[in-house]
Order: sequence, then structure tokens, then C-alpha cells
Amino acid sequence: MAAGVSRKISAASARAHTRKSKQKTSFQLPSGLFKKISLIFFVGLLAWGYKATRPPPPKTCGSPDGPPVTASRIKLTDGRFLAYKEHGVSKETAKYKIVFVHGFDCCRHDAFIATTLSPDIIEGLGVYIVSFDRPGYGESDPNPNGTVKSLALDIENLADHLGLGSRFYVVGFSMGGQLIWTCLKYIPHRLAGATLIAPVVNFWWPSFPSNLSKEAFDQQFPQDQWTLRVAHYVPWLTYWWNTQKWFPASSIVAQSSAVLSRQDLQLMPKRPSRKEYEAQVRQQGEYESVHRDYNIGFGTWEFDPMDLKNPFPHNEGSVHLWHGDEDGIVPVTLQRYIAQQLPWIHYHELPGAGHMFPFADGMSDAIIKALLIGESSLP
Repeated sequence: MAAGVSRKISAASARAHTRKSKQKTSFQLPSGLFKKISLIFFVGLLAWGYKATRPPPPKTCGSPDGPPVTASRIKLTDGRFLAYKEHGVSKETAKYKIVFVHGFDCCRHDAFIATTLSPDIIEGLGVYIVSFDRPGYGESDPNPNGTVKSLALDIENLADHLGLGSRFYVVGFSMGGQLIWTCLKYIPHRLAGATLIAPVVNFWWPSFPSNLSKEAFDQQFPQDQWTLRVAHYVPWLTYWWNTQKWFPASSIVAQSSAVLSRQDLQLMPKRPSRKEYEAQVRQQGEYESVHRDYNIGFGTWEFDPMDLKNPFPHNEGSVHLWHGDEDGIVPVTLQRYIAQQLPWIHYHELPGAGHMFPFADGMSDAIIKALLIGESSLP
């Protein structure tokens, strides 16, 4: 028997055999590699998503990498610092002492009742006003544990540090006006009177009839509706939503003039210039200022303002709410409902007025005289 058989293989057959061999092995991956790549991709996606939703750490004033401290500040009971600014006559000689709460995307310098109040009112009535940076704004330390209650306690703490006495007045504008409700809830015993000027409303306050709140909510721009939904339902996404580029975010954060009324546009030139301090407003971080404002203002509140009782049952003080019927930022229909539910509130609705009506000539005088001496007069 022969040791082996020699066979001739054509060149074409050899090439075909080689191609088949290559085709069988070219797409084969080591065992489990595809699963590992998928897992790595998924983990990377999660890491990116987590990082995108996490705001950067705040640049706290006075810290090594933070802005300098230039304002007068007090140290609160929890160790945070609160920056403030005094206006009017000295608190030692003042007959009336007012704590002013600034609005959204503002700071202690935006105290229009101090800057537009006539000298006759300030000197004649003896008015002292202190404005302060709400937590995270300007030079006040951020409050990572901030709630609707904590702001009222900050105000009480500030009043005690400055020696404003057992009772004082509070006045707030826009988002600051909304927070006056917290003072009426948590420190009514410290109040001599209160004024809410174009106060922001929370569409999720339980006492609002669903059809009324929905109608008002639908008046907001679509991007603002989504911003409010995110702040209310998934507040941990607020930073991402307001910084992502895929969908339009808040028109308010972007300072769009599209939300302003006809009167607002006419009054904007009357608003004092902010060039000298505008950069200070968000200097500690957008999340700690404007984004956290959304989360607190439109989150789930610990109480419903429409359940509040009259803090001045014997007319020893008064509460006033001022609003324009053409306000494009805060629907007037909700303010009307609040006024109906709380008949002890002195409700002032201004025909043809928008959100910026306080900057109209003589408006601050009318607001303050109504609060302090009960005089009702419009410019």
C-alpha cells in the first residue's frame, strides 16, 4: 500500500477555500466581548447622564475660589451668611421698619421701594428699609436645605440681628412676593404688616380648582410649562433642563422680553440700571440662585396659603396684594381667586398693568402708604 496519495488541487479551488475560511472567521469576536462593550457603553451613558444632571459646586463668597465679600453680612444660626443693604432713615430713629424681599434673578440692590420711594415718604414717615440677598443670590451663602419655611426664619433672624424690634413689616415682589406667604405662615407674630406685589403663584397649591389652575398654566409659554413641570415633579433635573440645548428652556431664565406686557415694555427704561452689580446676582452659580428658586417656589409646599388665618384679627396690621390685570408672567385669575378665599387681604388690581407696574411713577409711594398708614391713593 502506498504511504500517501498525491492529489492536484487547482489554483481556483485553493482561492475559494481560502475565501471561505476567511469569511467564517472575520466577524467572530472573543467570547463575551460584545456583552462587555455593551456594559461599558451603558455605564458610560449613565455616568454622562448623572454628570449632566449634577450642578457644579457653588462658588461661595469668601471661599478660596469664590467671589469676594463686599456687602454687610450677618451669620445665621445654622452658620450661613446673609448679605444685606440698608436704606432710608436710620433704624434707631425710624418709625416704620421694613424688610424687602427681592424677586427672581435679583439681589439686595434691586429694592425698588427704597430706590423709587419719594424722600417725602422716607423722611416724613420715618421709613427704614433693609433688603437682603436671598440664599444663593448675590453674597448670601447658598442653602442646600432650603425650604419655604427656611426663608421666613432667615428674615426673622435678620430682623433680630439688626434689632428691628418685636414687630416689623415685610414687602416682597414677584418671587419675593410669593415668599411673603411663608412669613404669614411661620412668623405672623413678628409682623406689623405685609405686602405682596405681583406675587408668583404655585399652580400646584391644593386649593386651586383644577380647571382654574390648568387654564392659568396653559397661558404660559410651552417651554415655561415644561420648566415648571420639571421643577415640580423631577427637581433633580432642573439644572440639566435649564442648561441643555436640545429643547428651549425657561424664557424667564433667559430674560426674554416676550413675556412682558405692553406697559412692561414702556416701563423697562424706568427700571434702575443694573450694570454695576448684575454680574453679582448669579455669581455663586445659576443652580444655587435661579434654579433652586424654581424648585422651592414650584415644589410641593408644606402648607396651602389659602388655609391661612388672618394674622391681624383686631386690625392691628394689614396684608395687601397688588397685581396688574395684564400680567403676562403671573395670571391675574389666580390672584382673584386667592383674594376671594382670603377676604381679610386688601386686594388692589390695577387695570392695564403688567408685571413691572411697581416702576411706574408714584407707585412705590402708593404701595407703602397703603401698608403703613392705610391711605389708598394711586398715582
